[in-house]
Order: sequence, then structure tokens, then C-alpha cells
Amino acid sequence: MKDVTLVLQDGTKFKGKSFGFEKPVAGEVVFNTAMMGYPESLTDPSYAGQLMTLTYPLVGNYGVPPFTIEDNGIATFMESDRIYAKAIIVSDYSEAYSHWNAKESLADWLKREQVPGVTGIDTRALTKVLREHGVMMGHLEFEGLEGQDLLEDEDYASINWVERVSCKDVIRYNEGAGKKVVLVDCGVKNNIIRCLIQRGVEVIRVPWNYDYTEMDFYGLFLANGPGDPDRCVAAVEILQKQMSRSRKPICGICMGNQLLAKAGGATIYKLKYGHRSHNQPVREVGTNRCYVTSQNHGYAVDASTLGNDWRELFVNMNDGSNEGIRHLSHPWFSSQFHPEACSGPVDTEFMFDRFIETL
Repeated sequence: MKDVTLVLQDGTKFKGKSFGFEKPVAGEVVFNTAMMGYPESLTDPSYAGQLMTLTYPLVGNYGVPPFTIEDNGIATFMESDRIYAKAIIVSDYSEAYSHWNAKESLADWLKREQVPGVTGIDTRALTKVLREHGVMMGHLEFEGLEGQDLLEDEDYASINWVERVSCKDVIRYNEGAGKKVVLVDCGVKNNIIRCLIQRGVEVIRVPWNYDYTEMDFYGLFLANGPGDPDRCVAAVEILQKQMSRSRKPICGICMGNQLLAKAGGATIYKLKYGHRSHNQPVREVGTNRCYVTSQNHGYAVDASTLGNDWRELFVNMNDGSNEGIRHLSHPWFSSQFHPEACSGPVDTEFMFDRFIETL
């Protein structure tokens, strides 16, 4: 294992050992407090451009499932076609793994997909730095590797990450099976597509800036995705065009919540260190119902800027931030958390049922 150093934007350094692919990378350093789910998190396009720190100390002990593809073109156990996180940082990597569905080790998978992995770092101390300062840029330096001095920290906020991860062509799933739903791909997780297919609809997946307003469909679904929603001007303009001419149902998840809010006139702000975990408590507004949710986002809707026709649907019980919105008279609603929750709790999968009922 080669020595590797994580260098944060403020000059703070953390030393560890490499267990993945050895190449210098730079990105936004974030932390995830989930206890499991590293195959799903690594393949979540919402982690594009980020160095993912896992706070749970032991990682890798259940290996990695096979990267098999189903007849519908979706990976069986992964959330996309490849690893999107720039690197994974853990406290203790387990070289030995044991699981009925494991086909390879986490290290072998990272090496095959050319993604760095770092172990031996005090992730508790690193997380405390990020909680105090907020997420910041950082890069990995490998001992004895040439050309690292040419690596520059990208400005994460200045890049349209949605454009980088969105599909480039229209893709259809479950064709001819039921009512048509247009899925705007901002970096969609496979389980969103799975949940829609399981409910008997045809899914038409379109690029983030695709003009779907002239298409024939029953409902619109706005997917999750990475980065700053303020970079997605084209997506918001097309959504506003759709909302001005039709009352067809609209549902959004994560980035979709933010795009729907922006189309309704609200503004977005960056959270200090975001919500990335399986254990975020969320309350449905107007009720005493509280759900444990899976989340992965660094931006949030400023609920105070919502128009008169909009209301909050969910709020975060930890920090009071917005977790979803709804329109007062039209079937338009969204959640900031992930109802499909792969991996994570499935308490809120009813959001898909609510959407299907409105079609």
C-alpha cells in the first residue's frame, strides 16, 4: 500500500494508505454517515466531482456485488453504469470480505474502474473539520507519483455537473406497458427507474436540457443529480414552459425538488456540509408523521422564497431545511430526500404511489 495524503483547501493534511487505483485527483471533500451501501453510493451520479468520506469506520467487509445488466438495460445491483465519485476515503478498509452476493473486493473494483481509495485516515477528525469549516475542495497526493504538481483543485460550484452525467439520447423503458412518464435525467439513480417500472408505467428518459413539452405523456418526473441547480438554467426554462401550458402531474426528487422550486420562483442556497446519510429525520408538514430518510445533496431550497401558490411538503427535523414542496392547486410535488432509498430505508416509497395516482 502506497502512502497517500489528503490535502484540504485550507492546507490541512491527513495521511493514509492507498487501497484503490493510484492517481492524483481533486474534488469537493464531503462525508456520508451511512453504515453501509458503498456500492450504491459510489455509483450514484450525485457524487460526481466529489471525494466521498465514509464516517462508518469499517468498509469493504461485504465486498462488491456483480455488475450484471438486466433485460431492460439497468444494472441489477448498482445505481448507474459506473463509479461516479472521484475517490473514497475510509478509516479501516477490510481486505477480507464475506457476502452471498459478493463477486470481488472493493479494492479490485476501484482498481478496475481507476478510482482511488484511501484507508487509515482519521475520518472522525476529518468529518469534524468539514462540519466546522463546511465542505471544501481537496486533492490526493501519492508518494512517488510523478506529475502531481500539475493537478489543480477544480472549483466544484462553477461546473455544470448535471450536464456531465446526464444521458445524451432519449432512452425508453417498459415500452408500451402503460401510461407514459417523461423522466428528466439530471443524474438519475437506477432505483428511481426501477420504482417507476414496478408501478407499470412506460418511462421515457430524456437529457437534462431536452425540450419534452411537445411530447405525448401523462406525467413528468424530475430526477436527482449532482452540483449546483443554478447551473441548470435550460432545465428550469423548459420546466417553466411545461408548467405554463399544462397541469400534468410533476414529481421531483433531490435535484428535482430544487428545479421545481426554482421554476416556481424560489431560490437555492448551499448547505454548510450537506445531507448525506441514511438517517435524516423528516416531518411531513401539517402532520406528526416523521420519516427516516436517505439523502445525498449539498444544496437546499430557501422555503421563505416560495411563491404564494406553493407550500412546504416536508421539513428536516435536524436543521429545519426544506425537504419537499407542493403546489396548492396543481398535482406538482417533490421531495429533497430519496424515496427509492437504494441503499437506505424504504419508509417513503409512497411518494411514487402518490405520483402514479395523479396520472
